[in-house]
This record gives sequence, structure tokens and C-alpha cells, in this order.
Amino acid sequence: MRTYDFVIVGGGSAGSALANRLSEDPGTSVLVLEAGRSDFKVDPFIHMPAALPIPIGNRLYDWKYESEPEPHMNDRRIFHARGKVLGGSSSINGMIFQRGNPLDYERWAADPGMETWDYAHCLPYFKRMETCRAGADEWRGGDGPLVLERGPATNPLFGAFFEAAQQAGYPLTDDVNGYRQEGFARFDRNVNRGRRWSAARAYLHPAMGRRNLTVKTLALTTKVRFEGKRAVGVEYTRFGRQHSVTAGEVILCGGAINSPQLLQLSGVGNADDLARLGVPVVADVPGVGEHLQDHLEVYIQYASKQPVSIAPGLKWRNRPKLGAEWLFLRKGLGATNHFEGGGFVRSNDDVDYPNLMFHFLPIAIRYDGTQPAGIDRGGHGYQVHIGPMYSDARGSVKIRSTDPREHPALRFNYLSTEQDRREWVESIRVARDILNQPAFAPYNDGEISPGPSVETDEEILTWVAADAETALHPSCTARMGVDELSVLDPLDMRVRGTDGLRVVDASSMPYVTNGNIYAPVMMLAEKSADLILGNTPLPAADAPYYRFRDGMPLYPDPSLSQGESE
Repeated sequence: MRTYDFVIVGGGSAGSALANRLSEDPGTSVLVLEAGRSDFKVDPFIHMPAALPIPIGNRLYDWKYESEPEPHMNDRRIFHARGKVLGGSSSINGMIFQRGNPLDYERWAADPGMETWDYAHCLPYFKRMETCRAGADEWRGGDGPLVLERGPATNPLFGAFFEAAQQAGYPLTDDVNGYRQEGFARFDRNVNRGRRWSAARAYLHPAMGRRNLTVKTLALTTKVRFEGKRAVGVEYTRFGRQHSVTAGEVILCGGAINSPQLLQLSGVGNADDLARLGVPVVADVPGVGEHLQDHLEVYIQYASKQPVSIAPGLKWRNRPKLGAEWLFLRKGLGATNHFEGGGFVRSNDDVDYPNLMFHFLPIAIRYDGTQPAGIDRGGHGYQVHIGPMYSDARGSVKIRSTDPREHPALRFNYLSTEQDRREWVESIRVARDILNQPAFAPYNDGEISPGPSVETDEEILTWVAADAETALHPSCTARMGVDELSVLDPLDMRVRGTDGLRVVDASSMPYVTNGNIYAPVMMLAEKSADLILGNTPLPAADAPYYRFRDGMPLYPDPSLSQGESE
């Protein structure tokens, strides 16, 4: 039986980064087990940015999870896409790169034992991992594996959106990942010269030529093997055959759903829950699978008076041209994820930093490619994706059986709290306020979704319950901390009550950040690599960041430039 120093379960975002960093020492052997297929370089559905709707919901790329009936959303089962391919969800996501707010990490660090996860200690790892094409500075990196291109946002609808935000009293900002997140700006994207730049392309493939790194796809890990409390390897199936491998360390990187599922299948979790399913208990860690957090979102869609949206370019008759432009020139509509701009604002005076995120699109369309009623196929429109970032609703991930192929029960409890419902009403009103400013007058041909019939607080919440979708940011189900419901030691990412077993992925986060979670997961993987290897951590940064409560106005006078307001 082959023995490796490290076995990494999951070749997704965090797993790709860890595989690269842990295998840099040629004397360290690393095995990556990925349940999905390879992200073949010739696969346009992965590598063409505009093709992002195609892998989502496709069993060849997607785990295709769904929630239990959500009691506050008409008992709807909410579909959850998760990448089942090298690169994981970074190979099928919207390619939006958002670090979150610096105060997210101050919130992390405020918990006991989490002091080294503050912004000052996380920023150096954000910088180490990125090449920001917009320019490196004290907040942004310039020579890391992750290449980030700033969205051009040249469509006139983006111009109207940014102007409307200012007319509504919200500022612009130079960089939502820099000194000030709060405000509206062009967004960073994981796109490199017209191609999706996933974690696998950035980290894993450049390392796969190393003799000490082995990557096996189509390998479903079914169990972590233990001797007593120590993890000594894993079992996995590949091409219908059962395999076993021995490891000095096992690192789970399956994400916020798969990692707690595998822990529970292996006997690590709530002892009472495991006993009911007949799973022998290795370690009673009741926090495994608990504390589930996510972002819910809706699309607010408007018809456009003028033919300026990108809808015609996406018609079937124009797709051969779109494909050829991308294939031969890496340009055109195929080379963008279309999420080229947006912003972050506060919906009320009680929050210390933005609790709403906007993604603007110069087209009215859903993730599955369908257009709303009221717009003819290929007709012109525009939309924002909007939703609260800090819902206090908490859910869980629990296995239903001992069969690793059976999806676990996912309970998110969306809209279950007073805060969540209040901020949902606020978010819709803020979005409408922006979209009905004078800057949109040349384009605004009326709200299509939810439409003018949805106005009162009750009507808004009824519509959200019927129409909202996940923003695909499940997290926090094996969180770091030192309290009884934490799962991981924040100093080394080890699973409580075990030895030789760690978890590094979105499940490790103590609280979800206020944005897309890919960037925080990659930072977490970079920092965890040093913790696992025992390296001296990167020195803490001293870069300042914006806090409106430090004597700053709630929102600067929109008639002033950013420099004048600060």
C-alpha cells in the first residue's frame, strides 16, 4: 500500500492551492483525490467565461445538491451547484473575486483563540496569492498565481448604474478589494486573457509535473481510516474498484458540504447522530455540520427602452461568431463573465460596514439562460443581483445514511430570523432606489421582476420566498474556534479530538464574509499551508482600511469626488 506524507481529499479551490504549496518541497509526497473529472484544457464550457451557465446543473461538472424543503420559502428545495471537477467550484462559478471587508476578519479575530486571523494577518496572504492586473500596491499583490483582470464595464448601462448609485447618495470606490470596499466600482474577475483562471489552472496544473505530486480524478473518497484517534489514510473508489491509501496527514478540502459529510461518515461528528445511523464514533465533535451559512439572492430586472444590452449577442444565431471570437482571439462576449461591476453598501445605520452586495448585469437573464416574462427572447433589459450578506440564519449538513454517494440533508433556514427578513426588505428598497434614479431615465422601461405589484414589506418577503436563489456561498460547517461547537484548531486546522486530520476549505470559516467566498477560501488555503508546514507566518501588514465610524460621514456627498470626500 502506497504511503504519502499528505493526502488531500478534493482537488477544488483550497485543495489546488494546498497541493501546490505542500509539494514545493521535493521530499514531501502529496496525493490529491478528486471525485470529479479533469478540467480538460479544450473544454470550452469551463474555460470560456461566458459559458458559465452550462456546467451549472450538469452532472458532468456539478454535484447538483439541493436543500431540504425550506419552511420559510414555501417548502421549496433550493438547488445548490458545487463543482465536481478539478478546480471545484472555481471551475464553474461566476469568476467574481471579492475578498470581503477588512472588518470581516476583525470579526473572525474577535472570537477567543482567533487572534491570528485578523485583517493584518490575512492581508499578506491575499497579496501573495494574486497578480492584480490593475496594479499592485500596499493592498494588492502583483506576482501571485491567481491572475485578476478588472472588468471593463464599458456598456452604457454600466455607466448609468454607476451614475445612478451616486445620485442615490452612494460613493464610488477605486477598488472594492483595496482601501475601501464600500461603494461601487468595476469588479476583479478570475479571468486571464479571456479564459477562466480557476484554482486548478493557477495552482494545480503548474505543479502537476512534480514527481512528488500525484493527482487522481474520478476518485470518490468514502472514508477516512483511523487507528484510534489518529487518521492514517483514506478509502476511495475509482472505476468501480475500492482502494486504500496510507497517509501521514489527511486534509479534507471538499467544501462546506462534502467535508462535514466525510467527517460524519468516518465517525467524527455528533455522537448521538452518528449512533442513530450505526456509524462507529471516533470523536464526538458536535459542531461538525452545524453553523451552516450562505447568501441568498434575487434578481431585480428592468426592461430597456434602448437596444444597448448584450442580449442580441447571446442569441443562438450569433453564438458561432461569439465562439469563434473567443476561440481564436480570446475577445468578445465569450471572454467575459458579464459580472463586470457592482458595489457594497449599508442598508441601515446599525451596521458597521456593508451588508448588501450588488452585481450588475447589462442583460435581464437567469443563471439557466431564461429571460423574464415581459421581455421577448433576445430583448433588451438589465438587472442587479442583490441580497443581505450577514444573515443570522444558521443551518446544518447531516448525513442521511452510511452511503457516501447519497447526498446529505442540507438545511439553510433561509428567512427564518427577524434580522434576515428586515434586511431583505431594505435590500429591495435600496436596489429600486438606485435603479430608478435619473441616470437610468433613457433606459428604464419598467420593472419586470418583481414588478410594481410587489411593494409592501409583506409583498416583498412573499416574493423573495418564492423567487430567491442561493448565491452559492455555503460555508462555516467545520468552523475554526476554541468553543465547544468549533471543529478546527485555528492555529493548525486540526480537527478536535483527532490527530493527523485537518480541514481547509469554506467549511473552516467561522463566519461568512460579505461577498463571493472564493477569494477568502484561497487566502485561507495559503495561510493554512504555512500552518501545516510549520513555516514562519508572513509578517502582519499595517495597511489602513476604511471605517465610516472613524469620523467619516455615513455616505459622502455624491457631488464630491472620492478624493474630496476623504
